[in-house]
Amino acid sequence: MDGQGKSHLFYQTRQRRPRLRQAEGVYIWDVDGKRYLDGSSGAMVCNIGHSNPNVLEAMRRQMEIATFGYRLHFETEPSEALAAKVAGLAPDGMERVFFVSGGSEAVESAIKLARQYKLAVGEPQRWKVISRYPAYHGCTIGALALTGYAPMTAPFDPMMRQMPKIPAPRAYLDGLDPADAETGRHYADMLEERILQEGPETVLAFIVEPIGGASTGCLMPPEGYMKRIREICDRYDVLLIHDEVISGGGRTGTFFAADNWDTVPDIAALSKGFGAGYMPLGAVIAQEEIVEAVLGHGGFIHGFTYAGNPLACAAGLAVIEEIERQDMMHNALEVGTQLGHRLRALMNRYPIIGDVRGMGMLQAFELVSDRATMTPLPKELNAFDRLVEAAYDEGLIIYSRRTRGGYSGDHFIVAPPMISTTVHVDEIIEKLTRALDRFCEEAGL
Repeated sequence: MDGQGKSHLFYQTRQRRPRLRQAEGVYIWDVDGKRYLDGSSGAMVCNIGHSNPNVLEAMRRQMEIATFGYRLHFETEPSEALAAKVAGLAPDGMERVFFVSGGSEAVESAIKLARQYKLAVGEPQRWKVISRYPAYHGCTIGALALTGYAPMTAPFDPMMRQMPKIPAPRAYLDGLDPADAETGRHYADMLEERILQEGPETVLAFIVEPIGGASTGCLMPPEGYMKRIREICDRYDVLLIHDEVISGGGRTGTFFAADNWDTVPDIAALSKGFGAGYMPLGAVIAQEEIVEAVLGHGGFIHGFTYAGNPLACAAGLAVIEEIERQDMMHNALEVGTQLGHRLRALMNRYPIIGDVRGMGMLQAFELVSDRATMTPLPKELNAFDRLVEAAYDEGLIIYSRRTRGGYSGDHFIVAPPMISTTVHVDEIIEKLTRALDRFCEEAGL
């Protein structure tokens, strides 16, 4: 990397990475020939693997027709076809689709649609969107107001209106049994308490990740939780928004993760694996009555230049077709379950692994200093960063964040592409084991 020269790009830090040469399947090669197993699908994006030839061919065909068609000037075949496909995959009643370019845009669009719906039906006093802490819903100002991750939100507090929060259902930290329906009721009832505290007439929506993402590391809902929050939202006429930006797209064995609990939201946000890294793409899917009310009240006052871009939609449609053709959702559940078992087996070797959680090809593990008390490792160890670097050196890419609201705790997401096999699982565990050994030795654990 010393010979890369000056970069005019800037992102979060000054850290440099090797230059990418090629990506194919579950692997990425740098210009020096080193191979990396993409154990997190980038940022849980490349669901179907890299350089899928059928997706690339669909993109080539569309490029020969048009790469752009502004939504106010033309309808395009790819955007109409993809919208119909998504509506067919969505639960009954969720017939309307609004395209965006990414997850933050999808969440921003979802809450603005919710607000405009309540205006359309004569409830302008409803504007509060309750979310959970910790949670991650995006980095635009509106989405950030819903996000519960202090290092990301604190610098911008003076610039936004923070929305009310309830605790995420981290039963494993609270010493509760997630398989007990009383646990699910315990956490869900916190939503009702907060609605009553805020004043039901002022609450617009509740947004929830069916399976936790970056801030909680594949947090699974306790028994009965998803259905209970649906009931509470119905009781107080509060819209339910599912943030499926990470959990959607097939990783859990169903296209929408919430389908695993037979719960239907009023609005859902989708991105990341939806475009699978081939093009920037996301979507908001909404109940028909919500969209019709908004359109009948002067229209949806919102939009993006690249909404419904035909090249992006052609890629997105081809991604779904490949998921179905190769039965990737079944593979994700089957091989992902084996991955989860293998990660849990590591707990026998490493007392610092305090919890393993997830579903299908969306798994995570959390490091602790004491498994009995779930006390986190000293934050000064920077385990969330050091283990990622150790794995990277081994040729394995994993994804990490601070678990306890952003300032302490360490969790790691292992979410390889849905095409991964048991051989790839073996390679992930082998490289992860070497990385853990190195980290433990260097940290004196």
